[in-house]
Amino acid sequence: MAAETTRAGQDSYEGGLRKVARVVLLDPEDRILLLHGHEPDDRADDWWFTPGGGVEGDETREEAARRELAEETGITDVELGPVLWRRRCSFPFAGRRWDQDEWYYLARTTQTTTRAAGLTELERRSVAGARWWTCEELTRARETVYPTRLAGLLRTLLDEGPPAGPVTLDTEIV
Repeated sequence: MAAETTRAGQDSYEGGLRKVARVVLLDPEDRILLLHGHEPDDRADDWWFTPGGGVEGDETREEAARRELAEETGITDVELGPVLWRRRCSFPFAGRRWDQDEWYYLARTTQTTTRAAGLTELERRSVAGARWWTCEELTRARETVYPTRLAGLLRTLLDEGPPAGPVTLDTEIV
């Protein structure tokens, strides 16, 4: 799963966990945008994940979600909705272990062209592109996707709408 250091070099941490804002971005056809990541030195060790990243300084998670989405996709015309899910995760990436507290925001856009112009140096070495996925494609995918239950979560979201409050997902340790 991709992670990055901020321009200032300092992410916000709380209780030893990196504070992260992620975006479940849906287009008018209810496709979800995922980024294709890989280990910087091993393109074969790859996965798909939602846009997002670490909270910088004193910004809110909502501000971080908007900033990260703009940096990683070039998409700025979004309707940012509620927090859908919260998840704690821990994974190895780029030679270190990342322990994160992630909040997933729902967002909608009509803009489907992406341009990753604001990537950090590490992201430039580890993000191979972006793709819009239908729920059916995601369900059939053989690739690794994070969070691992994303296809089912997306199906529930599309069928039932956003939950009344954020749903806490199982902790994922890779």
